[in-house]
Amino acid sequence: MLVKTYGSAVHGIKATTITIEVSVGQGVNFFLVGLPDNAVKESQQRIMSALETNGYKFPKKRIVINMAPADIRKEGSAYDLPLAIGIMAASEQISSDNLNEYVIMGELSLDGSIQPIKGVLPIAIQAREEGFKGFFVPKQNAREAAVVNNLDVYGVEHIKEVIDFFNGNSTLEPTVVNTREEFFAHANSYDVDFADVKGQENVKRALEVAAAGGHNIIMIGPPGAGKTMLAKRLPTIIPPLTLREALETTKIHSVAGKIDRNTSLMTRRPFRSPHHTISDVALVGGGQYPQPGEISLAHNGVLFLDELPEFKRTVLEVMRQPLEDRVITISRAKFTVEYPASFMLVASMNPCPCGYYNHPEKECVCSPGVVQKYLNRISGPLLDRIDIHVEVIPVPFEKLSAAPPAESSAQIRERVVKARQIQEERFVPWAEVHCNAQMSSKLIREFCKLDEAGSAILKTAMERLNLSARAYDRILKVSRTIADLEGSERIMPQHVAEAIQYRSLDRENWAG
Repeated sequence: MLVKTYGSAVHGIKATTITIEVSVGQGVNFFLVGLPDNAVKESQQRIMSALETNGYKFPKKRIVINMAPADIRKEGSAYDLPLAIGIMAASEQISSDNLNEYVIMGELSLDGSIQPIKGVLPIAIQAREEGFKGFFVPKQNAREAAVVNNLDVYGVEHIKEVIDFFNGNSTLEPTVVNTREEFFAHANSYDVDFADVKGQENVKRALEVAAAGGHNIIMIGPPGAGKTMLAKRLPTIIPPLTLREALETTKIHSVAGKIDRNTSLMTRRPFRSPHHTISDVALVGGGQYPQPGEISLAHNGVLFLDELPEFKRTVLEVMRQPLEDRVITISRAKFTVEYPASFMLVASMNPCPCGYYNHPEKECVCSPGVVQKYLNRISGPLLDRIDIHVEVIPVPFEKLSAAPPAESSAQIRERVVKARQIQEERFVPWAEVHCNAQMSSKLIREFCKLDEAGSAILKTAMERLNLSARAYDRILKVSRTIADLEGSERIMPQHVAEAIQYRSLDRENWAG
């Protein structure tokens, strides 16, 4: 007898429906075709044990299974459940009347219990688009899949539940998640707040400007000045995720297997902080079966690189193209996978190996030339993609002990959201541009016009501070963001003056 069940294969963040054709006839062999990897081939032993442990028969006949389309590689153990149900139906142990209405995915244990899998959300979205009635998933993945409406999602813990469902011996209640209610209930819940930070008003202002325009930022300062603490609070002032952004972010984390069983939808912007020993493949994504890297897991959020010069040169250089294109393309001989990578880069570093260059109290013990050599670990092209450079000075004891209450993240976020709304309206004709940091040279010429006074200030700064030519566009972009924060249509001289302050590392004499 020939029976068809349906599973799905995930490539990148998109799913392709897989038709599993099972034929049981005369003979004693087991054939599994359709480009399965080793994990899929090993499913025979898991299925056999799961069925026999629960009192069902594994047919002692000739079994041929084809996984179509046969030119797409099938990876992982998530096909155990659809293969098992197909074998049961083809050997007439369960009814196959409505199998074609469901997508089935799950890994089997030897006792028949079902283990969680990766990439459930893209599969559920594809199943709904192709008109399937329901989707059987491991119980741990049910809430994640239930984000998709107009699709009955059944979370199952044991193969017996699925067999009884198709035989009509029991019914299953679909998992229901109110996506909008879930999203808005947890959208602004953070454990940290800018109100906790004493002093550092100039750095808070720089972070506010960075959040308002989507600008990349680097903080330079001695150990203990508060760089990491400030960076961790940046997501609290970035505008909340939209529902579309939340869904896109959740898909990436679903593919990487980073969604826990209690989470249905990611409601907070990601904050990724990889250690400086990370490899280039782990950062941008890849591997034999390409998985998303840290830059994709930070999509729609913040990628924080602490102690930037300590990262390997090759690791930092692979970020150059994704920072411009906001997408990473991983190519292999037989296929290409594309992952989104639109993130804010936040970096921190000590000014020198000892950490105390330019410190107001402690003396730097580095020998001549070492400071510049340390800074040179970061290449010019990468530094070129960082709009704001800000120096972080340690807060003296007097300010720590007697500082008045600081502004909360909610207050700062209000201003940032208003500035972002202005930018969204400005860039309506350009679908790929959402904030000032994404402006091209053409858009800079159109929206960043300076008056005579502003031009004079910028010219003077370029000459006197020995600013490099690459700082010119960055200053204009940041000036536009500062103007938006004030609700000004025109870029005023004071906006340009503030933007010039945020180019510390472009000064030729910065490191002596």
